[in-house]
Amino acid sequence: MATDSDVESVFAGREERSPLKKVQYFLHLYPTTIPFLVLLIGIVVFGVVVGDRFFHPFNLSLVLQQVTVIALLAVGQTMVILVAGIDLSVGAIMVLSSVVMGRFAVVMGWPPELALMAGLAVGAACGFLNGLLITSLRLPPFIVTLGTWSIFESINFLYSKNETLRQQDVEAVAPLLQFTGHSIRLTDIIPLDFLRGGVLTFGSVLMIFVAIVVSYVLTRTMFGRHVYASGDDPEAARLVGINVRFTLLKVYTCAGLICGFAGWVLIGRIGAVSPNAGYNANLDSITAVVIGGTSLFGGRGAIIGTLFGALIVGIFRNGLALAGLQNNWQNLTVGALIIVAVALDQWIRRVSV
Repeated sequence: MATDSDVESVFAGREERSPLKKVQYFLHLYPTTIPFLVLLIGIVVFGVVVGDRFFHPFNLSLVLQQVTVIALLAVGQTMVILVAGIDLSVGAIMVLSSVVMGRFAVVMGWPPELALMAGLAVGAACGFLNGLLITSLRLPPFIVTLGTWSIFESINFLYSKNETLRQQDVEAVAPLLQFTGHSIRLTDIIPLDFLRGGVLTFGSVLMIFVAIVVSYVLTRTMFGRHVYASGDDPEAARLVGINVRFTLLKVYTCAGLICGFAGWVLIGRIGAVSPNAGYNANLDSITAVVIGGTSLFGGRGAIIGTLFGALIVGIFRNGLALAGLQNNWQNLTVGALIIVAVALDQWIRRVSV
């Protein structure tokens, strides 16, 4: 018969964890800690190596502008990865949406507001198609979106005839499509001298707004809880009454809609409408999500981590460029960050609670 001392020793053994196990458990509870620390370390290191040029308000605002499109795509990609999926077609959906907006307004003469709505609708429809194929045919998301990536890209080139709509033409007919590229000075918002030279584009404002809305939906609504449950354990989610297939369909549709918004921001970013823009957007969005601490196996992650991930990529690329290193070194660094992030995710998932 077990004595009280035996029981106490058993529970004491369960409660005691080594320092490494405590760190593992903490990171399991707060997965955004790592990307935040990496971002902080990157800022400090490049601040020391590059100097005042790195911390100049204009340079920091430039980093934000450079990551805005990818961050917006990564927000939609985060929703998909949270349900243990993947979407390789986000870049193609973004470009197709931007081409529809531009050609409807400039070539077909639609009012810019309707052209914008048409582009957003195309983005949502492409996402809906991805979700429908995945849920109805029960095919792996990787295979489906790999196929639709080629399909959407081909439709884009066929519809646009591989023609770029010039910045002057878009500005003359549909200035609304370039609105996200307009900027305001930071000193107009916060009148502080150390912010002089920094600017904030309306595209970045839109990205932050979308990120806040999606974060609220994921953390404060029933739909968000269904997303996490479906990604963590779909069979258990079905047993408690969650319609997993319908949840996946809504997730992919929302991701497509966000890609439509990214297409609007892309037009504002480059000023023109190009069917060749956003070539690496698919992989860059996944990079931001993975580095941001969202698990590729689903059920764990947060939008704030994704934003950290996008900023990490932007900070490292910008800092290495200011330090005079070639683009190949930038790609090498980002690739190493991806491998480290996935390895850490695997280690964190093995935590014993």
